[in-house]
Amino acid sequence: MSLLGVNIDHIATIRQARMGMEPEPLHAALIAEQNGADQITVHLREDRRHIQLRDVKMLRSIVATKLNLEMAVTTELIAIAKSVKPDTVTLVPEKREEITTEGGLIINLKNFEDKIKELMEEGIEVSLFLDPDIEKIKLAEKLKVPAVEIHTGCYANAVSEKDIANQLSRIYNAAKAIKSAGMRVVAGHGINYHNVFKLRDLKIIEEYNIGHSIISRAVFTGLAEAVATMKRMIS
Repeated sequence: MSLLGVNIDHIATIRQARMGMEPEPLHAALIAEQNGADQITVHLREDRRHIQLRDVKMLRSIVATKLNLEMAVTTELIAIAKSVKPDTVTLVPEKREEITTEGGLIINLKNFEDKIKELMEEGIEVSLFLDPDIEKIKLAEKLKVPAVEIHTGCYANAVSEKDIANQLSRIYNAAKAIKSAGMRVVAGHGINYHNVFKLRDLKIIEEYNIGHSIISRAVFTGLAEAVATMKRMIS
């Protein structure tokens, strides 16, 4: 059975729109866990546009499943992760002008090696957010990380059947390479209640990180239903 990580960034997006106190990301985390989430995922961006450091610290104290912290590879954020000690750190690319993460990491072996070692020495699992590219998977293998999250954005944006099939093939081949290297296969970005089925049917993805579509559905059906339904779909 595949695991579900629920990204609650956009609960904080709504809160930050008025710089107020509600809605509270902690409440979202509790509801998600009570309805089948196996992990809570948050992205602490350098510009702090949604999740704040206080959120990460408070989530660490109340999350009963696992806490996955998405972050850029910076000295400041590495220090925060070492202090907070999430279960997993997913290293992602980040640009101030982007609306959301636009692609996978560009790996700098020399720089990444030291940063990854720092995190793993603290007992933190490290995952790299990568495009479904075999050469990039080989670099992840060299870095000896426990997991790779495949960027599924190109698949999510594909329209024609030919393009969808091509993207699924890329994802499957990348997943096979990840698994062969002894790393966990994770997928995330743009996954929703319609396109998740073809990913599930690949029968190789071990964990999904899904946020925007779950929070969007929750506006109309409630967060409990949105999480429980997605959990059923990936299972």
